[in-house]
Amino acid sequence: MDPVIEKNIKEIQSELPDGVMLVGVTKKHSVEETQSVVDAGVYDLGENKVQEFLAKKDEITGPVRWHFIGHLQTNKVKYLIGQVFLIHSVHSLKLLHTIEKESARQDMVTDVLLQFNLAEEDSKSGFMAGEFESVLAEAAACPHVNVQGLMAIGPMTKNPEAIHKIFKQLKRLYDTMKKEYLNGDNDIKYLSMGMTDDYPIAVEEGSSIVRIGRKIFKHEE
Repeated sequence: MDPVIEKNIKEIQSELPDGVMLVGVTKKHSVEETQSVVDAGVYDLGENKVQEFLAKKDEITGPVRWHFIGHLQTNKVKYLIGQVFLIHSVHSLKLLHTIEKESARQDMVTDVLLQFNLAEEDSKSGFMAGEFESVLAEAAACPHVNVQGLMAIGPMTKNPEAIHKIFKQLKRLYDTMKKEYLNGDNDIKYLSMGMTDDYPIAVEEGSSIVRIGRKIFKHEE
């Protein structure tokens, strides 16, 4: 096990309240580095490229739950069904319907989060706030997709107020969803927001999953 990775993970975990899940983002890191994350006790791993996930998944030992957190192309969906714990990044109706169709074909139910782009940044994927109700209606009509919450990437800014605003807005949507989706009879339990640069703000605003990569692998300058 890499002692630097272990030390970094302990530091992050000490800052997270009970009930907040740490997903170790292992993209672009070797099998050895990824294994060190698992050996340090982080079993939830996030990948953002299907090819990299497939190359790693059978090489890592331990009770790992894989999370797909990147931009997912519809032609890659079939490789994830039944292979990952949670798809965080359902960013379009086309993708939602593809996951439904492929899950039905494989006779499975796939757990997902809906990704919102509340800062309306061109560089990010996701639904807009105004699409909230129509997206939930579409998701409710997909029996092989189990929506478990919402995901967002924080705005590209160093301004903490702007970050608080977006995360607060997502938490409001999440609370509404928990109460109203499928008339309250749902599995809504995950609010995935916060990465290395903004996870303390995300946790403050009610995040239940933080996706951290850079801080896990950083070596002291």
